[in-house]
Parts: sequence; structure tokens; C-alpha cells
Amino acid sequence: MTRTRKRFGQHFLHDHNVLMNIAHAVDAQPGDHLLEIGPGAGALTELLVRPDQQLDAIEIDRDLAAELRKRYPTQLILHEGDALSFDYGELARERGGKLRVIGNLPYNISTPLLFRLLQFVPYIQDLHVMLQREVIDRMAAAPGTEDYGRLTVMLAPHLAIEKLFDVGPGAFKPPPRVWSAVARLTVLPEPRFVVPPAYALVVTTAFSARRKTLRNGLRNLVPEEAYPACGIDPGARPETLSPAQFAALAALARPPVAVIP
Repeated sequence: MTRTRKRFGQHFLHDHNVLMNIAHAVDAQPGDHLLEIGPGAGALTELLVRPDQQLDAIEIDRDLAAELRKRYPTQLILHEGDALSFDYGELARERGGKLRVIGNLPYNISTPLLFRLLQFVPYIQDLHVMLQREVIDRMAAAPGTEDYGRLTVMLAPHLAIEKLFDVGPGAFKPPPRVWSAVARLTVLPEPRFVVPPAYALVVTTAFSARRKTLRNGLRNLVPEEAYPACGIDPGARPETLSPAQFAALAALARPPVAVIP
């Protein structure tokens, strides 16, 4: 059995049916630029590599990386390092096209990694990712629901999110304490709306004070006159606003603007 390291949040997927379902969902075509994040023991890698096509992969565990190099000396281009600091744009430029990202993402870094990937959406075609089920529920949540929050709003301008199927703990070694799910995130040809420079700052500030009204939570960012101009009730809670409404407020936010999550 492959040894796991807690600091990397490793839970190795071994269920063949689940692995086949992921590969089928990806439906890789000749000419695709595939990038697997966290191949681990290589169970999914085995279904993605092809004799006529190279596969890129990012692996932080040096021991696992060494084993993968032995198994796939020519078909796999392994980038040993941290997916949180990887330059996805540079790889896309080297490959000459947009990346198709696949991965069983470590639960302990799933949200930061999604925000990292969000910075590179011009270089990404789509993502097929396995995450904790509640994270995917948050990604696809509707305004006014319990799961709706910062993650939902930040992804909304750029990605179409489709939950594909659930995966039980028994599909992994060691089994996690939670259920997982697989989702397809397709990068939209154009954002759903113009994303102002202050969008991330306004969204993050609003949801960090989720129990407060917009007027109170965004007091230092959004002037009072912005609310009637946008047709938004300043006494509303953040979870009631659509992503487009957050963008409207961000367009009228006071400086300083900016911040990428």
C-alpha cells in the first residue's frame, strides 16, 4: 500500500469504477493539453496517459514523484512542486494551448487552490476536480441558500459549474471522514459580467462579516449612495446578493481597489 503523508492531505482514490467515470467525463481528445494535479500513486494517471500524447502532472511528494517517473519515463512530464505556486500560464504557453486540468484535490488546500487557478482562467479550458462534497455544493449554490458564499461569488463570473457525481469514503485509501464529489468547471468564453478591480475585495469583506448588513459590513468600502444607484437594499445580508450585484457595488467602491484572492 502506498504510504500517505498527513501534511499533504493524501487520500488515494482506488475505486476502478470511479476512476473510469472521471476519465470518461474528461473525454480527452487528441491535441488536448492535459494537466493532472496530485497524481499520487498514479491510479488516474494510468487512464489518462496515451502512447501518442504526453501528460503533464504536478506532484509535491518526492517519493511518489520518483515512482511515477519510473512508471512513465516518456509519457508523463512531471513537475515536482506545489500546485499553489505553480505557473499555469507559463505551462499553457509552452504547450501552445489552453490546459485541461484534472485532479483529486487535497481537501486541506482545495479553496486556496481554486482561487489560484482562478487567476489563470485565460489559460484554462476546463477543470474536472474531485473535492469534498460540501465544497462543490458551495461552488454551485444559489443566492439566499445556506451554502452560498465567497467561493460561489468569486467563481461565478468565469466558470460554469456542473456537479457530476458523489463519491463515498470507501473509494479512497485511507478513507476520509467525509463524502466527496466530482465536478466539471468549464471556463466561459467571456465573463458573465464586467469584473471591477475591487470585486474580490468587496466580496471577501462582505462575507467576512456575513451576519452584518451590507451597510455595516462594507462601511469602509462602499459609499451609502452606491446602494440606491445599484438598486440594492443596504440593509440586506451578503448572501442575498447575486454575483452581478456584487460587481455593481464593486464598480462604485472607494479606493484602494484591487486584491486577487
